[in-house]
Amino acid sequence: MKLSFAKMHGLGNDFAIFDGRNQDISKLTKEMIVELSDRKIGIGCDQFIVLESSDRADAFMRIYNPDGDQAESCGNAARCVGRLICNETGENKVTLDTVVGLRHIEKQADGLYTASMGEPKWGWQDIPLSEEQDTLSLALPLEGVQQAVAVNVGNPHVVFFVDDLKKIKLEEWGAAVEMHTMFPERTNVEFVQVISRNELRMRVWERGAGVTRACGSGSCATLVAGVRAGKASREAKVILDGGELLINWDEGSNIIFMTGSATEVYRGTLDV
Repeated sequence: MKLSFAKMHGLGNDFAIFDGRNQDISKLTKEMIVELSDRKIGIGCDQFIVLESSDRADAFMRIYNPDGDQAESCGNAARCVGRLICNETGENKVTLDTVVGLRHIEKQADGLYTASMGEPKWGWQDIPLSEEQDTLSLALPLEGVQQAVAVNVGNPHVVFFVDDLKKIKLEEWGAAVEMHTMFPERTNVEFVQVISRNELRMRVWERGAGVTRACGSGSCATLVAGVRAGKASREAKVILDGGELLINWDEGSNIIFMTGSATEVYRGTLDV
């Protein structure tokens, strides 16, 4: 079974993208996805993306974590797929279907891409949490943490505001929080130091992937958590290990918009 793919990244958050609209990917199994996502024996990626036909959008984007489990949302991947389809159609606007609804991507004049990321939720059932508690102040005490805020932006996140980002134990704490019994569907984990109301420095542990250089949905969750906690404006720059994203939580529509780069690295064909 020969399959073609594109390798892309958004600020170092990288993807192997397989287009099922023009090739048969029906025989791809969970085991194959895990193997191909591995950086030593496969292509290597933070998320494995499969495009399918959609009767209400340019394509359906299905997202898999490197452990083979499906993820609901990925903002960096949405921008990358948006770039692929813009190049394919010659248009500047793309609509993607996902398991959590439609995502609209628009190419900007400066070559960056803006993706709509839907409306955030923060009811304890929406995250979801295993039991009712205040999502603006979770009972998750960690050294040097000011506040822990839970947000769902299509997928679950817990955002820790910290005094000094250099002192966090990202791998240790990220792994422990992801698997905490408070989160029955596991969770993405962000650690954030507030530089100003318009500038947030964030590091991320992604559910099913571990430490990554950037996370688009995590950046959206970070801004929403910052606004809810009174620490950030509704538009701010989120600085990640791999670069910067501009996040705007529109007050009128309640929709989050994310703007950043989308980079194609190479294309290839492999015999699975």
